[in-house]
Amino acid sequence: MEQIIGVTELQRKFRSVFDQVAKNRASFILTRGSRPEAVLIPYEDYVRTRPMSKEDVMERFERLMEKMRLANAGRSEEEVQADVAAAIREVREEKRKYQAKEG
Repeated sequence: MEQIIGVTELQRKFRSVFDQVAKNRASFILTRGSRPEAVLIPYEDYVRTRPMSKEDVMERFERLMEKMRLANAGRSEEEVQADVAAAIREVREEKRKYQAKEG
């Protein structure tokens, strides 16, 4: 859960706040003059949510393609296409359910 802390208070309580973030996975919205200006989050959350570089995307894509190639070895093109079509239908159905729930 996010907590709000002013910059001045953060300066006084830095070690305690740092320990909460690092050990308890707490997050803090940092304010200056009651305006939110920054966020302090656990490193794992930062890594999970940061934008990926083009090189990272390409590396993940290559790994995925190799994984798919190995998983589909010995299967016909028709079987693979049928699986892809089924997966597309499944994802579209999940998207419709999500949109109906959110809408």
